[in-house]
Amino acid sequence: MIKTAILLIALSLAAIMPGNAQDVTNTSYVSATGEKVLRVEFILPLSQTETWQYFSNDDKLKLWIAPVVHVDLRAGGTLVTNYDKGKSLTDKSAISSDIINYIDNELLTLKVNLNDNFTKKVQDEDQNLQEVIQLFPVDKTHTKIVSSMIGWGKGADWEKTYEFFVRGNIYTYEELTKLFKGK
Repeated sequence: MIKTAILLIALSLAAIMPGNAQDVTNTSYVSATGEKVLRVEFILPLSQTETWQYFSNDDKLKLWIAPVVHVDLRAGGTLVTNYDKGKSLTDKSAISSDIINYIDNELLTLKVNLNDNFTKKVQDEDQNLQEVIQLFPVDKTHTKIVSSMIGWGKGADWEKTYEFFVRGNIYTYEELTKLFKGK
C-alpha cells in the first residue's frame, strides 16, 4: 500500500518535472463580475529567461506560433503573424496584436485585433479583447505560462469568437509544448 502511494506520487511529479513539458490545461472561468476569462496554463522545462525568448524573439516564435512572424517588443509595438508561409506580414490575412505592455521575462499584454475572419459586428464591438501572458518560475529549470484572454463581448457572434480562441489558443500553445516533449 505504501509502495503504491509512493509510486503514484512519483508518477505525478514526473509529469511536471525535469525533461518534459506539461500538457496545456484549460482553466477558464467566469470572474466575480461575470466576465469570461479564457485561460490556459502549462509548464515548460526552461528557465524563465529561456522561456521569455519564445515570446520575444522572431526566430523562436517561428518555431511554434506561425511560420511568418515579427515582434516589435516595446509598449506600443506589435506582434504580427501569418499562418500562411506564402504570405507576408502586410497581407490582409496577417494577424496583428498591439503590445500594450510587457515586463521582461514576466509579462506580455496584447490587444487582440480581430481581422476579417470574424464578423463585422464583433470587429466593430471589440474594444477590450486582450491576452495577458504571464511567466512564473517554478524552479531554476521550469516556467509556468498562464495565458488569460479577457474583454469578451456578449451575444452569439461573441460566443463563436470565444470558442474559436479556445481551440486556437490550446492548439497554438500545444505547438510550443511539443518542442520540449521527451527532452
